[in-house]
Amino acid sequence: MLDRARRIPEGFVASYGDVWPPAPRLAGRVLRLAGDAQLPWWRVVRADGSLAKGAGQRARLAAEGVPFRGVRVDMGRARVPPEVLDA
Repeated sequence: MLDRARRIPEGFVASYGDVWPPAPRLAGRVLRLAGDAQLPWWRVVRADGSLAKGAGQRARLAAEGVPFRGVRVDMGRARVPPEVLDA
């Protein structure tokens, strides 16, 4: 699961369900507890594009050029293709 999160390239996002389809909620918990500074946790968002970590997460995503529609990530444009996570 952590390997899948590490594969999300800059400028893209994945949902918790994309990162770990069998258990999206578990994915969020694992990301929160991982304690790995190299893990791009901010690139993992809710399936509807909303952010679990608020303004700090939004600032990191915006700095990477992730497109937003209002307060949510534009998932149609920013969601990483599944084959990238499966690589």
